[in-house]
Amino acid sequence: QVQVVESGGGSVQTGGSLRLSCAASGRSFSSYDMGWFRQAPGKEREFVAAVRRSSSITVYADSVKGRFTISRDNAKNTVYLQMNSLKPEDTAVYYCAANTNGGNWLNPFAYDAWGQGTQVTVSS
Repeated sequence: QVQVVESGGGSVQTGGSLRLSCAASGRSFSSYDMGWFRQAPGKEREFVAAVRRSSSITVYADSVKGRFTISRDNAKNTVYLQMNSLKPEDTAVYYCAANTNGGNWLNPFAYDAWGQGTQVTVSS
């Protein structure tokens, strides 16, 4: 069973930056598509960004495109989410997830190994 652990959350002001990290267990990390999701209070969990196992293909939600960057280091079994120009509406618990079964990487339901989440709070 793959385990993922997020870190790097915190509180920033509008316009600030944070970098989230996600460390995954297992020797097959490079074969997993990895994604970031978030859930704000009272809202459903939503997709933020994903990176293909090859690490050269990425996809972003329209709400974060141009501000967030997802990347991975397969040698370190780690995926990152660089978040710039943060807005109050980015406030949420951010979750990292792995798609270990080879499902459609663009389908959030294909992600089957989830972390506990890390809180990001952006104040105005």
